[in-house]
Amino acid sequence: MTYFTIGKLSRALGIRPDTIRYYERNGLLPPPARSSAGYRTYGDADLERVRFIRKGQLLGFTLREIGSLLDLRASDTATTADVLAITESKINEATTRIDDLTRIKTALSALSAQCSIDIPIADCPILAHLASIPREDAPGHGNPPAAGAVKAPS
Repeated sequence: MTYFTIGKLSRALGIRPDTIRYYERNGLLPPPARSSAGYRTYGDADLERVRFIRKGQLLGFTLREIGSLLDLRASDTATTADVLAITESKINEATTRIDDLTRIKTALSALSAQCSIDIPIADCPILAHLASIPREDAPGHGNPPAAGAVKAPS
C-alpha cells in the first residue's frame, strides 16, 4: 500500500490540499490517519475515492449526490436501481439546462442577426432589447422568450 501526505495526494490528483480538506470536512473523505509527526496520511483507497469524487463532479453530480453515490457503493443493501434513480434525475436536470441554453442561444442569435456593425450604437437592437421593459417571459422572469416573440396586447 502506498501512503501519501496531503501534498503528495493533491499533486497526484492535480488538486489543491484545501480541496482534500474540504472533502474531509463535508464527510466525503474519512478522517485521515496521522503520522507520528501529526501529518495527515492517505492511502490508495483515499486516492481512488477522491478520483471517484472528481469524476462525479465532471459528470455534473453535486457533492451531496456524490456522497449519496459513495454511500450506495459502500452499502450491502443498495441496488443499481438506487444509482440509476440519482443518475436519471441528473439526466433530467441536464436536459432542462440544455433546453434553457438552447432557448437563450436562439434568442441571442435572433438579436445578433438584427445587428450590424455599421449602425450607430444608439440604434443597436441588442442594447434596445436589453433596455426594454421586462416581460413575464423575459429571462429572469422564467424562460427566455422565443426569438422574435412579441407579447400580444391585453
